[in-house]
Amino acid sequence: MYPKVSDLINDVLGTHINLPIQSYGMMVALAFVAGGIVVRSELKRKAGEGLIHSIRKKVTIGEPASPSEILVSTLMGFLLGLKIIGMFTHYSYFADNPQDYIMSWQGSWLGGFLFAAGSGIYTWYTRNKARLPKPRTDEIEVQPYQLTINVLFVAAIFGILGAKIFDVIEHLDDFFADPLGTLFSFSGLAFYGGLIVAAFAVLWYARRNGIPPAHIADVAAPALMIAYAVGRIGCQISGDGCWGIPNLEPKPEWLSFLPDWMWAFDYPHNVINEGIRLSDCTGQHCHVLEQPVFPTPFYETLMCTFFFGVLWAIRKRIRIAGMLFGIYLMMNGLERFLIESIRINQRYDLFAGIRTTQAEAIAIALMLTGLVVILRVYQLHRIRKT
Repeated sequence: MYPKVSDLINDVLGTHINLPIQSYGMMVALAFVAGGIVVRSELKRKAGEGLIHSIRKKVTIGEPASPSEILVSTLMGFLLGLKIIGMFTHYSYFADNPQDYIMSWQGSWLGGFLFAAGSGIYTWYTRNKARLPKPRTDEIEVQPYQLTINVLFVAAIFGILGAKIFDVIEHLDDFFADPLGTLFSFSGLAFYGGLIVAAFAVLWYARRNGIPPAHIADVAAPALMIAYAVGRIGCQISGDGCWGIPNLEPKPEWLSFLPDWMWAFDYPHNVINEGIRLSDCTGQHCHVLEQPVFPTPFYETLMCTFFFGVLWAIRKRIRIAGMLFGIYLMMNGLERFLIESIRINQRYDLFAGIRTTQAEAIAIALMLTGLVVILRVYQLHRIRKT
């Protein structure tokens, strides 16, 4: 396992560098990049086909910087200076614990005050330099694809918020034991919580900017699938605990051509230090699982990459807005329901002796929702044609 990018570099080159870039975080960032490329491409395609249209926005030119703008700029400058300069003055702590460092008050206070002053003065100066005797209001045309960054930002903020809320609900004991530590920790994020909350937030943002909900949902479908596939690579290479149940069965003969780790893997040097300690290891991550398990993140990457290929192949053939998203929901629910059968997760007792995980329950709900969406949009399409 390579919890940090420098672990991979050191393993290949025999070096001993210590970079603060965590493998999981890097793959999450790449997941957003992959999703953003798909979103931008699909927004341009739909605009080109006349399915969605540009909007006109009013902008005021020539106004001086308001006190609130200067205040926000000053605060942002302080935080940037505190953390960026602190990365160098507290490099060892930052490199070993980047997430803890970001969420703490560790950093360079001098750098924070200097950046705060510089940022506030710069905002005031640039806005006043462009000040007009009489500010004017112009209209600008905004193409749908130009909103890609904003869409990703909304999805990221509300996705993290939703993922954290759902994880807290699933692990209330941990929350009550350490409320602040649980809330402000980057670990413990429930994918479906992020998906649900981010979906509503993106739909709201798209509606405010003239993009019909059904079309932004279709745009998001392949983007979400490939982003999830890329993100799960981070889980696999870092060993973040999203692995499967123990797998002590010998690898089937018909899979003999595959590496052994694709069937059962013990995640040495995993990022959460789960298992027994490796005797010949020094450093932060020196544990290996006592028993090999199913490498479920790898399986999810394979399945979601395949499903992305299907969605990408059929996206132009489906002319009913919203149907592609319904298909995505069914695929997503099916993928997660299947993987939960071999994945470690907390189970709940329901009626009639039925035991399920939060993810399984939501996966079933997603498949049913996807079916309802498909039937409903098809029904509406038939009504419009008659």
